[in-house]
Amino acid sequence: MRYASITERLAGLGSGKWAIHIEARRKEAEGIPVIQLTIGEPDLPPDQALLAECTRALYAGRTRYSNGRGEASVVTALVEKYRKRRDGVTERNVLCFPGTQSALFVVLMGLLDAGDEVLVGDPYYATYEGLIASSGARLSPVELKVENGFHLNARDLEAAITPRSRVLLLNTPHNPTGAVLTSEEIAAIGEVCCRHDLWIVCDEVYEELTFCQAFGKTFASPFDNPDLAERTIVVSSISKSHAAPGFRSGWAVGPSEFFDRLLPVSETMFFGVQPFIADMTAMALTQPIETSSIMRTNYERRARLMANRLKTINSLRPVMPEGGMFIVVDVGATGLTGYEFAARLLEEQHVAVMPGSSFGEAARHLIRVSLTVSDDRLAEAADRMVQLARTLAADAA
Repeated sequence: MRYASITERLAGLGSGKWAIHIEARRKEAEGIPVIQLTIGEPDLPPDQALLAECTRALYAGRTRYSNGRGEASVVTALVEKYRKRRDGVTERNVLCFPGTQSALFVVLMGLLDAGDEVLVGDPYYATYEGLIASSGARLSPVELKVENGFHLNARDLEAAITPRSRVLLLNTPHNPTGAVLTSEEIAAIGEVCCRHDLWIVCDEVYEELTFCQAFGKTFASPFDNPDLAERTIVVSSISKSHAAPGFRSGWAVGPSEFFDRLLPVSETMFFGVQPFIADMTAMALTQPIETSSIMRTNYERRARLMANRLKTINSLRPVMPEGGMFIVVDVGATGLTGYEFAARLLEEQHVAVMPGSSFGEAARHLIRVSLTVSDDRLAEAADRMVQLARTLAADAA
């Protein structure tokens, strides 16, 4: 039988990147206790007020079809949110989607053709490669160097640009490394994008999880720079900021002309989101919900706990994040790749982490550790990682 070429382009770019996570879940189903540190699923539940609003709207009959742009309450809330960051935002600058993933998919489909190139900092989030390949475009990696704190360097970006480059896919705070770009770094990156007429698509799903006090940082975005307004598209959601990943409620904000063109593409796929979830999202965006503040404190504390615990052995080299809900650890000195270390960690120590190879070639010697378990469980997981590293050192002696 004949199949569309997209099935070939995406072969191996789906759930295969989560093989360790899937195996860990299988072990748990068999009754084997595993400390799960794989996916970015907050351990804090959504605020009770949000759940109550979602339930109220559901029983109030907010279950009918929506419109392609998004429910009026959410669009208005997003206009208010982003107008605080840059003047001139209207409802024509907003589109709502079922989560950040679908927002990225539709936005990239509206920007790319077969043969185009998308510049992405490497390491990069596991789904980016598939999102880009869906359009027929190609991911062009730009190495994020550990000695630079995994921050994208404008010179490295410019050196990677070719005549086929069309888009820079940016992510700050960064997944998997937790790097947070400064306004100065973004300005330099923006200058490069202007010189080469590149779109900037900025995934800001971790915006509310920047560790400002510890690193003296504030969240910065190319969206906030008026000189980049006509080439920047932001995507985000309530999945991380409000601990609501299962509700699938996200959005994109950017140039009105582009969104006028993109709306039919979005409508062909979704034609709206669930109104009762939209009502909850509007509340999340307009009311003082403390969820992100609590998580930010928890994740920063847990990252330090994990880093301090792992530093007791030289072969494990944690890199303290500046935001987000993960910490990456360089395990190359153990003699194993990130995947090999993660596989043995699961099999021998019953701890599940993501191998760096799921996040690009530059991360092959890394593992990504989720900070979404209690401090005690995280400390236990760290101790088990150290135990595996000691075993490997003893075997090599």
